[in-house]
Amino acid sequence: MAIQIDGKALAAKVKDRVRSGASTLQRQPGLAVILVGENPASKVYVAGKEKDCAECGIRSFPHKLPAETTQEELMALIQTLNNDPLVDGILCQLPLPEHLSEDAVINAIRPDKDVDCFHPFNVGRLVIGAPVFLPCTPAGVMEMLKEYQISVRGKRCVVLGRSNIVGKPMAMLLTQADGTVTACHSRTEQLSAITREADILVSAIGKTDFVTADMVKEGAVVIDVAMNRNASGKLCGDVDFASVAPKAAYITPVPGGVGPMTRAMLMQNILTAAQMHQA
Repeated sequence: MAIQIDGKALAAKVKDRVRSGASTLQRQPGLAVILVGENPASKVYVAGKEKDCAECGIRSFPHKLPAETTQEELMALIQTLNNDPLVDGILCQLPLPEHLSEDAVINAIRPDKDVDCFHPFNVGRLVIGAPVFLPCTPAGVMEMLKEYQISVRGKRCVVLGRSNIVGKPMAMLLTQADGTVTACHSRTEQLSAITREADILVSAIGKTDFVTADMVKEGAVVIDVAMNRNASGKLCGDVDFASVAPKAAYITPVPGGVGPMTRAMLMQNILTAAQMHQA
C-alpha cells in the first residue's frame, strides 16, 4: 500500500518557515487580494488565503469589487497597488467575469509583485532556469518530493495536462531537476502506455477518477493535483485513489495533498517578494 504524502503537515512546516522569515523583516510583508464578483469558489479560496496570511505574519489587503467593475477600474486599482510600498504581492483571483481580460490583468501586475508567477517576465525567468518566483502548485509538488526524499534525477516523469498554471511549469521544474519528462494532453495517443512508464506521474487534467490502476506502473509516485467533485458532491482528484493506492509507492490524497501546499508556496513567494523589496 502506498505511503500517503501529507500535504497538510508539510504546508504547516512551510508556513512556520515563512512566519519565521517574516518576523525578521523591518516591515510586515503585504499581500493585496483582488476579488471581482461573487463566484462562490473564488470567495472560499480568497478567505483561505487571508487565513494563511494571518498565520504567516503577512498583512492582507482585500479588495472586493462588484461583478460590473470595468476593465479601466480594475487596471487603475492594479496600478495603485503596483505603486503602494506596503504591498509586496498582488493576487487577482481568477476566473474573472467574462467582460474582463485576464491577460491584461496578468500583464499589468508588476513582475516583482507577481507572486502567482503568471507574468510573462516571470514565466520567461522560469524557462531559463533563473526564476524570481516559482509557480505555486508545481513548486508545492517539488517541495513534497524533496520532503519525502523522492529523487527526480534520471526518472521517467509524465505530466497529464498542459495548462499555463500547472502542466507546463510542472514539466519545466521536473526537467530542471533532471527528470526525463513527457507532457501529455487531450490529443495524446496511447496515453495508458505512456503513463505506465512513469516513475513519477503528475495528473492535472480535472477529470474525476481518470487515472486508474491499469495506467500506473508498480511502485510509481502518483501526484494528484486536481480538485474535482464527483456525482455525490464529494471532493476528489483525477486519480481513482482506491485502485491506485495499493499499486503505487507514494500517493497524494485529495483533499489534504497538493492543495495545502499550493497555498503555502504562495506564502513563500510573498516572503521572497518582501525580502527583495526590503533588501
